[in-house]
Amino acid sequence: MKRFVIGDIHGAHKALLQCFERAGFDYETDMLICLGDVCDGWPETKATVDELLKVKNLRYILGNHDYLTLKWMQYGIREEIWLEQGGLATLQSYDEKVNERHKDFFEHALPYIIIENKLFVHAGFNPLRPIEEQTLNDFLWDRNLARIAIDFHNKGIEAPLTVYDEVYLGHTPITSGKPLHACSIWLMDTGAGWLGVLSMMDIDTEEAFTSDPVPSLYPGIEGRKRIN
Repeated sequence: MKRFVIGDIHGAHKALLQCFERAGFDYETDMLICLGDVCDGWPETKATVDELLKVKNLRYILGNHDYLTLKWMQYGIREEIWLEQGGLATLQSYDEKVNERHKDFFEHALPYIIIENKLFVHAGFNPLRPIEEQTLNDFLWDRNLARIAIDFHNKGIEAPLTVYDEVYLGHTPITSGKPLHACSIWLMDTGAGWLGVLSMMDIDTEEAFTSDPVPSLYPGIEGRKRIN
């Protein structure tokens, strides 16, 4: 069994299929850890969730956009910030009808995963406090760890920032066109929800597989607006 991690997909089903094909991903035997934000931006959120549900060994982590989508599915809440920053495309992909199987999928998404002292979380956390004491808001929104890792990388500093051997983050887009490794942090969001590519990586070999630039897969369609 190979083990893969994938960054924020943001409704780009075509990019997901390219990553699967280029990685030689096996839906039956390989593990896929998805760092969240399958929702919002490009027009195929529903098709993307359907595709992920075919993966036998899927570990899905909740992202902030997934959380906002789930609030709509559970309670009918349509926050303006969500609609303006990709949520409208998600609503349209579902024809504004709640899919009960997909609601269950998001309700059972995990806040984070730890495997062999490797931490997988959507946005980040405070490394100065035990992870068990932190909130869902930290896991969904906190960019501080990613920003410190990027700053250290730009300054040529390599120092461990957490107690984990590796930490895999989405949420904070980078423009390198492939996952960035800095201070034992893997930044996996390579801008698929904006103007970049979708990235998937074998966590054991560190071999990365990327899609074509996502706007080229959806010509004439604007991706989501950047969310803070």
